[in-house]
Amino acid sequence: MNQNSSGPLKDGDLCKVTAGTHKGKSGTVQDLHLSKTGHLTITVLQENGTRFKTLGKNVEVARK
Repeated sequence: MNQNSSGPLKDGDLCKVTAGTHKGKSGTVQDLHLSKTGHLTITVLQENGTRFKTLGKNVEVARK
């Protein structure tokens, strides 16, 4: 799984997107998936109910 300065990602974590198309958005981590090429992809559920997919390397765990 993704190892970043905030620690490994897991379902239910609050996260903030720090890079990529969705930079600046935040939400709850859902649906972790390791692709065929070895990249971690996740679905992020925002408070307003909107979901988006992003790479695990583009997010960091937000402190509660």
